[in-house]
Amino acid sequence: MAAEEGVVIACHTKDEFDAQMKKAEETKKLVVIDFTASWCGPCRFIAPVFVEYAKKYPHIVFLKVDVDELKEVAAEYKIEAMPTFLFIKEGKTIQTVVGARKEELQANIEKHGADAAVATASA
Repeated sequence: MAAEEGVVIACHTKDEFDAQMKKAEETKKLVVIDFTASWCGPCRFIAPVFVEYAKKYPHIVFLKVDVDELKEVAAEYKIEAMPTFLFIKEGKTIQTVVGARKEELQANIEKHGADAAVATASA
């Protein structure tokens, strides 16, 4: 298992974020990005849940972006509320979940992550 599987990867620079996205696109992995902020109560509520999902679904790339730290990335994805979760596959946004909605987040991880698990298993 790669060091980055099963964990949430916090991106602190645009270069770091771009490198993670490029690697995920090359390997055709689903990426789930948590756009968060240190001052956001619901973000703090959902953060440990997001970590649990990363452990449960190691074939998916889980990234965390602080909107105040990486304003450029937040603007690029037009993030207007926190937390916002984007599901990205091969460079395209395929799903958005706005708010600390645990059930909706998990349902979408299972829905979109199932394809990734099949692709990983057959590789």
